[in-house]
Amino acid sequence: MFKKLIKKSAGKSPWLFHVNAGSCNGCDIEIVACLTPRYDAERFGFKLAGTPRHADIIVVSGPVTSQTKERVLRVLAQAPEPKVVVAVGSCPQSCNVFKGSYSVEGPLKNLTHVDVEVCGCAPKPEAIMAGLVEATKILREKRGEN
Repeated sequence: MFKKLIKKSAGKSPWLFHVNAGSCNGCDIEIVACLTPRYDAERFGFKLAGTPRHADIIVVSGPVTSQTKERVLRVLAQAPEPKVVVAVGSCPQSCNVFKGSYSVEGPLKNLTHVDVEVCGCAPKPEAIMAGLVEATKILREKRGEN
């Protein structure tokens, strides 16, 4: 009985872990804005996790640079399965203006499976929230919940 209750409640409150993969901080500011009282991501149950080992959803911003590639892959490996990877902004999707740079290893989809892509440079908080809600639906499907 308790296992069923825990499983049901865990599906409604996914924990997020944010990884900056070399971004200009434009997307990071918008991600943080989602957690403020104005947009209130917690009303959907989202909480920031202090470690990827506790996270259900990994949020990645920025093009994956040579310096951050190993760290991003380590964070993704530490997150327990099932996990959902969300690419926020144009940089993790296409490397944006950094494409072709000597220090860019991205886009993120070349390194790992990306479940949700939130477009924009920088995307609005509303778009990020919609992407996180979509990620929650995918997480429930991966867990076999409906």
